[in-house]
Amino acid sequence: MNTDNRTFVFMALIVGLLAITALPEAGGQSPPPQAQAVGQQDQEETEEEKEKKKKKKEQEQQKQQQEKKQQQEQKPQPPADRPPPPPPPDQRQPSEAEKKRQVEQQKQQDREIRARREQQERQLKQRRVTQQEQQERIQRQQQQLALYKQKLATQEQLAEKDRQILRQQNRIRQMQLQEQYEDRLRAQRARLTQARYDYNNDPYYYTAPNYRYVRDGRYYQTNQYGIRQLERALQAGYNEGFKAGRADREDRWRYDPRSAFGYRDANYGYEGRYVAQDEYNHYFRQGFERGYEDGYYGRNKYGRRNDGDDNIIEGVNDEWLIAGAVVAAILGYELLTD
Repeated sequence: MNTDNRTFVFMALIVGLLAITALPEAGGQSPPPQAQAVGQQDQEETEEEKEKKKKKKEQEQQKQQQEKKQQQEQKPQPPADRPPPPPPPDQRQPSEAEKKRQVEQQKQQDREIRARREQQERQLKQRRVTQQEQQERIQRQQQQLALYKQKLATQEQLAEKDRQILRQQNRIRQMQLQEQYEDRLRAQRARLTQARYDYNNDPYYYTAPNYRYVRDGRYYQTNQYGIRQLERALQAGYNEGFKAGRADREDRWRYDPRSAFGYRDANYGYEGRYVAQDEYNHYFRQGFERGYEDGYYGRNKYGRRNDGDDNIIEGVNDEWLIAGAVVAAILGYELLTD
Protein backbone atom coordinates (compact mmCIF):
# COMPACT_ATOMS: atom_id res chain seq x y z
CA MET A 1 0.00 0.00 0.00
CA ASN A 2 1.46 3.37 -0.96
CA THR A 3 1.87 6.34 1.29
CA ASP A 4 -1.16 8.26 -0.04
CA ASN A 5 -3.52 5.38 0.63
CA ARG A 6 -2.25 4.93 4.17
CA THR A 7 -2.70 8.61 4.78
CA PHE A 8 -6.28 8.46 3.47
CA VAL A 9 -7.22 5.49 5.66
CA PHE A 10 -5.63 7.11 8.71
CA MET A 11 -7.56 10.32 8.16
CA ALA A 12 -10.84 8.37 7.69
CA LEU A 13 -10.33 6.58 11.01
CA ILE A 14 -9.71 9.87 12.83
CA VAL A 15 -12.83 11.44 11.31
CA GLY A 16 -14.90 8.37 12.37
CA LEU A 17 -13.64 8.49 15.91
CA LEU A 18 -14.42 12.17 16.20
CA ALA A 19 -17.95 11.58 14.92
CA ILE A 20 -18.58 8.83 17.48
CA THR A 21 -17.25 10.98 20.27
CA ALA A 22 -19.63 13.79 19.29
CA LEU A 23 -22.73 11.57 19.68
CA PRO A 24 -24.70 11.93 23.06
CA GLU A 25 -24.99 9.01 25.51
CA ALA A 26 -28.03 6.73 24.99
CA GLY A 27 -29.56 7.27 28.42
CA GLY A 28 -28.76 10.91 28.75
CA GLN A 29 -30.52 12.53 25.82
CA SER A 30 -34.21 13.36 25.87
CA PRO A 31 -36.26 13.02 22.73
CA PRO A 32 -36.93 16.06 20.67
CA PRO A 33 -39.72 18.27 22.02
CA GLN A 34 -42.02 17.46 19.11
CA ALA A 35 -41.54 13.69 19.49
CA GLN A 36 -42.12 13.98 23.27
CA ALA A 37 -45.42 15.79 22.78
CA VAL A 38 -46.61 13.20 20.33
CA GLY A 39 -45.72 10.40 22.77
CA GLN A 40 -47.61 12.07 25.63
CA GLN A 41 -50.65 12.57 23.42
CA ASP A 42 -50.61 8.89 22.40
CA GLN A 43 -50.37 7.87 26.07
CA GLU A 44 -53.24 10.18 27.05
CA GLU A 45 -55.41 8.80 24.26
CA THR A 46 -54.62 5.24 25.39
CA GLU A 47 -55.63 5.95 29.00
CA GLU A 48 -58.81 7.66 27.84
CA GLU A 49 -59.69 4.72 25.63
CA LYS A 50 -59.12 2.32 28.53
CA GLU A 51 -61.41 4.38 30.76
CA LYS A 52 -64.10 4.44 28.08
CA LYS A 53 -63.86 0.68 27.58
CA LYS A 54 -64.07 0.13 31.33
CA LYS A 55 -67.19 2.29 31.66
CA LYS A 56 -68.78 0.61 28.66
CA LYS A 57 -68.13 -2.82 30.14
CA GLU A 58 -69.66 -1.80 33.48
CA GLN A 59 -72.73 -0.43 31.72
CA GLU A 60 -73.16 -3.67 29.79
CA GLN A 61 -72.88 -5.70 32.99
CA GLN A 62 -75.46 -3.52 34.74
CA LYS A 63 -77.79 -3.86 31.77
CA GLN A 64 -77.44 -7.64 31.80
CA GLN A 65 -78.14 -7.75 35.54
CA GLN A 66 -81.25 -5.59 35.13
CA GLU A 67 -82.54 -7.77 32.29
CA LYS A 68 -81.92 -10.90 34.37
CA LYS A 69 -83.73 -9.37 37.35
CA GLN A 70 -86.72 -8.40 35.19
CA GLN A 71 -86.92 -11.93 33.80
CA GLN A 72 -86.91 -13.38 37.32
CA GLU A 73 -89.63 -10.97 38.44
CA GLN A 74 -91.81 -11.80 35.46
CA LYS A 75 -91.41 -15.53 36.02
CA PRO A 76 -93.72 -16.73 38.84
CA GLN A 77 -91.72 -18.01 41.77
CA PRO A 78 -93.48 -20.13 44.42
CA PRO A 79 -92.73 -19.26 48.06
CA ALA A 80 -89.87 -21.23 49.55
CA ASP A 81 -92.07 -22.77 52.24
CA ARG A 82 -94.82 -23.88 49.89
CA PRO A 83 -94.92 -27.66 49.46
CA PRO A 84 -95.01 -29.19 46.00
CA PRO A 85 -98.51 -30.11 44.86
CA PRO A 86 -99.52 -33.70 45.48
CA PRO A 87 -99.64 -36.14 42.61
CA PRO A 88 -102.79 -35.76 40.51
CA PRO A 89 -105.69 -37.87 41.75
CA ASP A 90 -106.71 -41.02 39.97
CA GLN A 91 -108.49 -40.30 36.75
CA ARG A 92 -111.18 -42.80 37.59
CA GLN A 93 -113.36 -41.52 40.41
CA PRO A 94 -114.68 -44.22 42.76
CA SER A 95 -118.35 -45.00 42.50
CA GLU A 96 -120.75 -44.31 45.37
CA ALA A 97 -120.71 -48.01 46.23
CA GLU A 98 -116.90 -47.98 46.44
CA LYS A 99 -116.93 -44.85 48.58
CA LYS A 100 -119.42 -46.43 50.93
CA ARG A 101 -117.28 -49.57 51.13
CA GLN A 102 -114.20 -47.47 51.95
CA VAL A 103 -116.06 -45.66 54.72
CA GLU A 104 -117.29 -48.90 56.24
CA GLN A 105 -113.77 -50.30 56.10
CA GLN A 106 -112.45 -47.24 57.93
CA LYS A 107 -115.12 -47.58 60.60
CA GLN A 108 -114.23 -51.23 61.13
CA GLN A 109 -110.54 -50.41 61.45
CA ASP A 110 -111.34 -47.62 63.91
CA ARG A 111 -113.39 -49.97 66.09
CA GLU A 112 -110.59 -52.52 66.12
CA ILE A 113 -107.96 -49.94 67.02
CA ARG A 114 -110.10 -48.56 69.82
CA ALA A 115 -110.85 -51.99 71.27
CA ARG A 116 -107.21 -53.04 71.15
CA ARG A 117 -106.02 -49.87 72.86
CA GLU A 118 -108.66 -50.04 75.58
CA GLN A 119 -107.66 -53.62 76.35
CA GLN A 120 -103.95 -52.73 76.48
CA GLU A 121 -104.56 -49.75 78.75
CA ARG A 122 -106.65 -51.86 81.15
CA GLN A 123 -103.75 -54.26 81.49
CA LEU A 124 -101.27 -51.45 81.95
CA LYS A 125 -100.14 -50.78 85.49
CA GLN A 126 -100.37 -47.07 86.18
CA ARG A 127 -97.33 -45.52 87.84
CA ARG A 128 -97.20 -42.16 89.57
CA VAL A 129 -94.40 -39.66 89.30
CA THR A 130 -92.86 -38.03 92.36
CA GLN A 131 -94.52 -34.98 93.84
CA GLN A 132 -91.56 -32.85 92.79
CA GLU A 133 -91.88 -33.95 89.16
CA GLN A 134 -95.62 -33.33 89.32
CA GLN A 135 -95.05 -29.74 90.47
CA GLU A 136 -92.43 -29.22 87.76
CA ARG A 137 -94.93 -30.36 85.12
CA ILE A 138 -97.56 -27.99 86.47
CA GLN A 139 -95.17 -25.05 86.54
CA ARG A 140 -94.00 -25.77 82.98
CA GLN A 141 -97.56 -25.97 81.70
CA GLN A 142 -98.56 -22.72 83.41
CA GLN A 143 -95.70 -20.92 81.67
CA GLN A 144 -96.70 -22.38 78.31
CA LEU A 145 -100.30 -21.35 78.83
CA ALA A 146 -99.31 -17.74 79.59
CA LEU A 147 -97.28 -17.53 76.37
CA TYR A 148 -100.11 -19.12 74.40
CA LYS A 149 -102.64 -16.53 75.59
CA GLN A 150 -100.34 -13.77 74.37
CA LYS A 151 -100.02 -15.41 70.96
CA LEU A 152 -103.78 -15.75 70.60
CA ALA A 153 -104.09 -11.98 70.94
CA THR A 154 -101.56 -11.28 68.17
CA GLN A 155 -103.16 -13.78 65.80
CA GLU A 156 -106.24 -11.58 65.47
CA GLN A 157 -104.13 -8.81 63.92
CA LEU A 158 -102.55 -11.23 61.44
CA ALA A 159 -105.99 -12.55 60.52
CA GLU A 160 -107.16 -9.10 59.42
CA LYS A 161 -104.27 -8.85 56.94
CA ASP A 162 -105.11 -12.29 55.61
CA ARG A 163 -108.71 -11.32 54.98
CA GLN A 164 -107.59 -8.35 52.89
CA ILE A 165 -105.40 -10.61 50.76
CA LEU A 166 -108.20 -13.13 50.28
CA ARG A 167 -110.55 -10.33 49.26
CA GLN A 168 -108.07 -9.13 46.65
CA GLN A 169 -107.70 -12.68 45.33
CA ASN A 170 -111.49 -13.04 45.18
CA ARG A 171 -111.37 -16.17 47.35
CA ILE A 172 -114.79 -15.62 48.86
CA ARG A 173 -115.37 -19.11 50.28
CA GLN A 174 -111.92 -19.21 51.86
CA MET A 175 -112.48 -15.76 53.39
CA GLN A 176 -115.80 -16.86 54.90
CA LEU A 177 -114.14 -19.98 56.29
CA GLN A 178 -111.38 -17.91 57.87
CA GLU A 179 -113.90 -15.62 59.55
CA GLN A 180 -115.56 -18.69 61.11
CA TYR A 181 -112.16 -19.95 62.25
CA GLU A 182 -111.42 -16.59 63.86
CA ASP A 183 -114.73 -16.67 65.73
CA ARG A 184 -113.84 -20.05 67.19
CA LEU A 185 -110.39 -18.80 68.18
CA ARG A 186 -111.91 -15.83 70.03
CA ALA A 187 -114.30 -18.12 71.88
CA GLN A 188 -111.39 -20.41 72.74
CA ARG A 189 -109.38 -17.47 74.07
CA ALA A 190 -112.31 -16.33 76.22
CA ARG A 191 -112.65 -19.80 77.76
CA LEU A 192 -108.95 -19.94 78.58
CA THR A 193 -109.02 -16.48 80.16
CA GLN A 194 -111.98 -17.26 82.40
CA ALA A 195 -111.04 -20.85 83.29
CA ARG A 196 -109.86 -21.81 86.75
CA TYR A 197 -108.01 -25.10 86.52
CA ASP A 198 -107.11 -27.60 89.26
CA TYR A 199 -103.78 -28.95 88.11
CA ASN A 200 -103.16 -31.03 91.22
CA ASN A 201 -106.18 -33.26 90.56
CA ASP A 202 -105.50 -33.69 86.84
CA PRO A 203 -104.13 -37.25 86.32
CA TYR A 204 -101.88 -36.13 83.48
CA TYR A 205 -99.57 -34.34 85.90
CA TYR A 206 -99.05 -37.28 88.25
CA THR A 207 -99.16 -40.19 85.76
CA ALA A 208 -95.81 -41.50 84.57
CA PRO A 209 -95.12 -41.88 80.83
CA ASN A 210 -96.62 -45.06 79.42
CA TYR A 211 -96.53 -44.30 75.69
CA ARG A 212 -93.82 -43.44 73.27
CA TYR A 213 -94.24 -41.96 69.80
CA VAL A 214 -92.00 -41.05 66.87
CA ARG A 215 -91.41 -37.63 65.39
CA ASP A 216 -88.74 -36.93 62.76
CA GLY A 217 -87.00 -40.19 63.54
CA ARG A 218 -86.77 -39.55 67.29
CA TYR A 219 -88.72 -41.14 70.14
CA TYR A 220 -90.63 -39.11 72.74
CA GLN A 221 -92.51 -40.27 75.83
CA THR A 222 -95.81 -39.20 77.33
CA ASN A 223 -98.80 -40.78 79.02
CA GLN A 224 -102.22 -41.61 77.59
CA TYR A 225 -103.45 -38.07 78.22
CA GLY A 226 -100.65 -36.60 76.15
CA ILE A 227 -101.31 -39.09 73.34
CA ARG A 228 -104.98 -38.11 73.32
CA GLN A 229 -103.99 -34.46 72.95
CA LEU A 230 -101.79 -35.24 69.93
CA GLU A 231 -104.67 -37.18 68.40
CA ARG A 232 -106.90 -34.21 69.09
CA ALA A 233 -104.47 -31.98 67.17
CA LEU A 234 -104.54 -34.35 64.19
CA GLN A 235 -108.33 -34.50 64.27
CA ALA A 236 -108.78 -30.73 64.55
CA GLY A 237 -106.27 -30.17 61.75
CA TYR A 238 -107.90 -32.71 59.44
CA ASN A 239 -111.34 -31.20 59.97
CA GLU A 240 -110.14 -27.65 59.27
CA GLY A 241 -108.02 -28.79 56.36
CA PHE A 242 -110.88 -30.63 54.67
CA LYS A 243 -113.04 -27.50 54.72
CA ALA A 244 -110.17 -25.31 53.51
CA GLY A 245 -109.44 -27.63 50.59
CA ARG A 246 -113.10 -27.71 49.63
CA ALA A 247 -113.27 -23.90 49.81
CA ASP A 248 -110.25 -23.47 47.50
CA ARG A 249 -111.80 -25.87 45.03
CA GLU A 250 -115.05 -23.90 45.06
CA ASP A 251 -113.07 -20.66 44.60
CA ARG A 252 -111.27 -22.32 41.66
CA TRP A 253 -107.98 -21.65 43.43
CA ARG A 254 -104.80 -23.69 43.00
CA TYR A 255 -103.80 -26.44 45.42
CA ASP A 256 -102.26 -24.42 48.24
CA PRO A 257 -102.81 -25.74 51.80
CA ARG A 258 -100.10 -23.63 53.42
CA SER A 259 -101.65 -20.34 52.39
CA ALA A 260 -104.69 -21.03 54.59
CA PHE A 261 -104.81 -19.06 57.84
CA GLY A 262 -105.84 -22.18 59.77
CA TYR A 263 -102.70 -24.01 58.65
CA ARG A 264 -100.36 -21.20 59.67
CA ASP A 265 -102.14 -20.57 62.97
CA ALA A 266 -102.59 -24.27 63.87
CA ASN A 267 -103.84 -23.46 67.39
CA TYR A 268 -107.52 -24.28 67.24
CA GLY A 269 -108.37 -26.87 69.88
CA TYR A 270 -105.22 -26.26 71.93
CA GLU A 271 -105.89 -25.58 75.61
CA GLY A 272 -102.33 -24.95 76.72
CA ARG A 273 -102.03 -28.28 78.53
CA TYR A 274 -100.46 -31.73 78.23
CA VAL A 275 -98.22 -30.97 75.22
CA ALA A 276 -96.17 -27.97 74.18
CA GLN A 277 -97.71 -25.54 71.72
CA ASP A 278 -95.21 -26.25 68.94
CA GLU A 279 -95.92 -29.96 69.33
CA TYR A 280 -99.65 -29.39 68.95
CA ASN A 281 -99.02 -27.09 65.96
CA HIS A 282 -96.92 -29.75 64.25
CA TYR A 283 -99.59 -32.44 64.42
CA PHE A 284 -102.40 -30.02 63.64
CA ARG A 285 -100.65 -29.24 60.35
CA GLN A 286 -100.06 -32.93 59.67
CA GLY A 287 -103.80 -33.48 59.90
CA PHE A 288 -104.55 -30.27 58.00
CA GLU A 289 -102.51 -31.27 54.95
CA ARG A 290 -104.29 -34.62 54.69
CA GLY A 291 -107.70 -33.08 55.23
CA TYR A 292 -107.00 -30.40 52.63
CA GLU A 293 -106.08 -33.02 50.05
CA ASP A 294 -109.28 -34.98 50.71
CA GLY A 295 -111.39 -31.82 50.60
CA TYR A 296 -109.75 -30.40 47.49
CA TYR A 297 -110.21 -33.60 45.50
CA GLY A 298 -113.48 -34.64 47.12
CA ARG A 299 -112.39 -38.06 48.34
CA ASN A 300 -111.94 -40.14 51.52
CA LYS A 301 -108.30 -41.18 51.34
CA TYR A 302 -107.44 -40.14 54.91
CA GLY A 303 -110.81 -39.83 56.59
CA ARG A 304 -114.57 -39.55 56.24
CA ARG A 305 -117.57 -37.47 57.13
CA ASN A 306 -118.73 -37.74 60.72
CA ASP A 307 -122.08 -39.48 60.85
CA GLY A 308 -122.04 -39.80 64.66
CA ASP A 309 -121.10 -43.48 64.58
CA ASP A 310 -118.09 -44.88 66.44
CA ASN A 311 -115.94 -41.79 66.86
CA ILE A 312 -112.62 -42.98 68.26
CA ILE A 313 -110.93 -39.58 68.43
CA GLU A 314 -112.36 -36.75 70.46
CA GLY A 315 -111.85 -33.78 68.18
CA VAL A 316 -113.15 -30.25 68.10
CA ASN A 317 -115.90 -29.33 65.71
CA ASP A 318 -115.28 -32.75 64.14
CA GLU A 319 -117.51 -32.60 61.08
CA TRP A 320 -114.85 -34.60 59.23
CA LEU A 321 -112.97 -37.42 60.97
CA ILE A 322 -109.41 -38.54 60.29
CA ALA A 323 -109.07 -42.31 60.14
CA GLY A 324 -107.65 -44.03 63.21
CA ALA A 325 -105.20 -46.01 61.07
CA VAL A 326 -103.82 -42.73 59.67
CA VAL A 327 -103.40 -41.35 63.20
CA ALA A 328 -101.56 -44.48 64.31
CA ALA A 329 -99.27 -44.31 61.29
CA ILE A 330 -98.40 -40.63 61.85
CA LEU A 331 -97.71 -40.94 65.58
CA GLY A 332 -96.21 -44.42 65.47
CA TYR A 333 -97.16 -44.79 69.14
CA GLU A 334 -96.70 -47.89 71.27
CA LEU A 335 -97.27 -48.76 74.91
CA LEU A 336 -94.35 -48.91 77.31
CA THR A 337 -94.62 -52.19 79.18
CA ASP A 338 -91.63 -51.77 81.52
